[in-house]
Amino acid sequence: MPVPVPRQRAIPAVECGQAPAASPDSGPSKEQAPPGTHPAEHPTTRRENPTEKREKPTDTSPDTSTGTDSRTSTGTGTGTDSRTGTDTGAGRTHTDRTTQSAAPTNLTVLLIEDDPAGSPIVPDLLDQAGKPIRVRTARNLTEAGRLLTDDVHCILLDLALSAPAPARTSADGGGNGNGGGDAEDHDELAVLRHVLELAPRHAVLALTSSSDAERGAEAVAVGAQDYLFRDELDGRLLSRAIRYAVERKRSDSAERRLAEGRLRAQENRRLERGLLPTPLLAGSPLRFAARYRPGRSRALLGGDFYDVVRTPDGTVHAMIGDVCGHGPDEAALGVELRIAWRALTLAGLCGDELLGTLQQVLEHERSDDEIFATLCAVDISPDGRRAGLCLAGHPSPLLSRPGEPARLLPYDNNGPALGLLPGARWPRMQVELGAEWSLMLYTDGLIEGHVGEGRERLGQDGMVEMVRRQLAEGLAGEELLRATVNEVRELNGGELADDVAVVLLDRTA
Repeated sequence: MPVPVPRQRAIPAVECGQAPAASPDSGPSKEQAPPGTHPAEHPTTRRENPTEKREKPTDTSPDTSTGTDSRTSTGTGTGTDSRTGTDTGAGRTHTDRTTQSAAPTNLTVLLIEDDPAGSPIVPDLLDQAGKPIRVRTARNLTEAGRLLTDDVHCILLDLALSAPAPARTSADGGGNGNGGGDAEDHDELAVLRHVLELAPRHAVLALTSSSDAERGAEAVAVGAQDYLFRDELDGRLLSRAIRYAVERKRSDSAERRLAEGRLRAQENRRLERGLLPTPLLAGSPLRFAARYRPGRSRALLGGDFYDVVRTPDGTVHAMIGDVCGHGPDEAALGVELRIAWRALTLAGLCGDELLGTLQQVLEHERSDDEIFATLCAVDISPDGRRAGLCLAGHPSPLLSRPGEPARLLPYDNNGPALGLLPGARWPRMQVELGAEWSLMLYTDGLIEGHVGEGRERLGQDGMVEMVRRQLAEGLAGEELLRATVNEVRELNGGELADDVAVVLLDRTA
């Protein structure tokens, strides 16, 4: 008998449906016996006689031009695939070669069973379309690991299989502390646990005897999709059980991914809520209101940011800004700028010095040199009658006072957006507010929405007219902001594409 040459096991591409089957007239392949040689004399066929007895003639699906599957000639001495043509000699080889034009089978099953006598426990199997189900056979967990490829859909595990490798057995049994039957049960379930760890994405069917239904139920509790009685198997029952197990595994996996996605979404929402500011206005007579609507779908935080704090001298500092872009990176950068602004403000910085430091933060934290941010900063004196205004490429705030139409504050000394010009300056303008007033800070998402179905946008003039009308109707505070954002959205004909942030500060006499 020729001595087989060990070689690396390979799964033919045609077996997974990734390559066309070779033509019957294409000549012998590497796995095919030379012309005039009986299959039983072919080295790759004769190299593992005990395996030949264990192959199942359940698969008549197309194979490569050879009558022997490449898995029967592995140099590792591992298990076999049921598609091999060695079990019936030359007749089977001829059959495989003449049925190559059929479509590939849909399901592949890996049977792990300890059957030294070679008597098959799995009958012929057909899938739902009537095509043969491929059955690979492994006699131990080592062979199972080598035969477990991505095209395997289900694993049939005989719970009577011998215990795993000695090293793992000692590790699993070391903490048991029980003897006799308990140790044996533990060992058999340890085999199942090992298979579940080896193949977490595959469906598993446990096979047990009809007198040991309790062990089958325990196998399902451990993680198997179902259990069947080994001595009551028939092809129809087993084929249906395999299909159901595969679908249940897919359903369980999809449900687990959905639950994980929901958990991540909840965590993200909590994180984003935590990143929104909490105004620090204790001791101030000013009233505060804000509305925030991110442009990203299903997000709570966008690239717009705002904050309001009161320093120990009684000055109220308010800020609103907008990072260019709408993704999570822009949202994260907005949070960084807001936190930096609050820290710098509480440290006593104001005006040009504060904005210059913020620009340095932006330049170090942005992911691209083209990213910039606009910002509007207001500091209101302790008596509430005057304010300093700094604009960095941002729209001017809207001021309304009793008996006067709402108007935009001066925009003459507007400086560049942060991150555009190194060494830029941002002059601070002094603004008289009066005894009673309302000051609205907003981002450009409020004014860049469309009006109707055309290309016309609302713009600052349209926003001013809208707010004037709403103030005349007696709206104020949260109600005013809610009505403003909702009307802008309605004029746009749906959700706004850009982030929207609006801050309103009121002082009554």
